[in-house]
Amino acid sequence: MLYVYPCALAPEEDGGFSVTFPDVPEALTCGNDRADALAMAEDALAVALGAYMECREDIPVPSPAAVDQVLVAVPPIVAAKLALYTAMRHQGLTKVALAARMGLSEGAVRKLLNPDHRSHIGQIEKALRVVGRGLMIGDRAA
Repeated sequence: MLYVYPCALAPEEDGGFSVTFPDVPEALTCGNDRADALAMAEDALAVALGAYMECREDIPVPSPAAVDQVLVAVPPIVAAKLALYTAMRHQGLTKVALAARMGLSEGAVRKLLNPDHRSHIGQIEKALRVVGRGLMIGDRAA
């Protein structure tokens, strides 16, 4: 899954823009201008999706963007962690079980799934392979 979500940018009366995500209603933010609002949107989206992981809920699937919406992607390392979390949920795989498969401690796997922890992408890729998944990197116009 691509962790790229459509958002609505709305001009505010006193200047700046507010940002909402139809698929992730918990991700609310604003910025002084359009560029600032979109930068804040990436962070708000990552934090909100991290909360889904903390609450052990499914990660929402992004809907297609409407004509008046803008796409916002989570940072690549967060997307990799979301992919690992989603694969584990679909397989009913616990952190302890993944740790055993990887020869790691449960604490190490917990860090791999923590969006705020600075994990090495190679470790997350290794974990994804263990659960039968892989990463795909792409780019798009800003």
